[in-house]
Amino acid sequence: MKLRFLGTGGGVPSKLRNVTSIALEMLQERKAVWLFDCGEATQHQILHTPIRPRRIEKIFITHLHGDHIYGLPGLLGSRSFQGGEGPLTVYGPVGIKRFIDTTLSVSQTHLKYPLKIVEIEQEGVIFEDEQIKVITKWLDHAIPSLGFRVEEKDRVGTLDMEKISSLGVKPGPHLKDLKLGNAIEWDGIIIDPSDVLGEPIKGRVATILGDTRVCKGSKELMINADVCVHEATFSSEQTKMAFDYFHSTTTQAASAAKEMNVKKLLLTHISSRFLPSEWKDLEKEARSIFDNSFVVSDFEEEEV
Repeated sequence: MKLRFLGTGGGVPSKLRNVTSIALEMLQERKAVWLFDCGEATQHQILHTPIRPRRIEKIFITHLHGDHIYGLPGLLGSRSFQGGEGPLTVYGPVGIKRFIDTTLSVSQTHLKYPLKIVEIEQEGVIFEDEQIKVITKWLDHAIPSLGFRVEEKDRVGTLDMEKISSLGVKPGPHLKDLKLGNAIEWDGIIIDPSDVLGEPIKGRVATILGDTRVCKGSKELMINADVCVHEATFSSEQTKMAFDYFHSTTTQAASAAKEMNVKKLLLTHISSRFLPSEWKDLEKEARSIFDNSFVVSDFEEEEV
């Protein structure tokens, strides 16, 4: 499970930072990619990565400001033109359906794949299967803004091959049954999975927040996360401006991460007012409170 940052700028694109889009790559886990936000030119950014639009299974939109959605119609159309036929689901606040339907209708874009649009009206679990659960909560921004918590469910422990061998069990498809949690019979002996499986592997947690002040919802989504992506539009010296514009500073994000026991904090949505020479200063501000903080850049990859 890997995060790939397609756009890390706030508000407007700059030469080195495009507007917001983040890919959660789960190619080994489910042969799919999920996108979080789709700012202008996201599909152009994708061209510089190994991501294939047909692999994009879900798109989660945090809020309806242009720097988070203007790339969506183009990406949806290109996915169709490039042979994407698998279904795609878009999640977002109320209004996302009207935006998509209107832009596709006016441009007479006809998709060759099933598109499902889910408008989120309440907090809670918005998706769950045998592998993943996605929880959303409302944040504190100028318009309705969502944060998402992606929880990977615990995985079965690894097979103890030394113990299996000591029981006289030979390699074969029956080992898959044990891995799936099913008992097997071997030479008249019943072998229970608990006898040969290690401890369950704890599922990973990635929290991805939309634009927000630090608030109750953002903190609840951050609890014990392996990775948290948090906006840091402003520096520590711009607290009043951050509050007035419903955004966060580097140190506010770092304080919340420390309080909620986050393992790694990834700061994004960096304002174009900051020169590249100042990005390390922003990172230092966050690290003065929470040492495992990083200001991320376009095309950077981070394991969850």
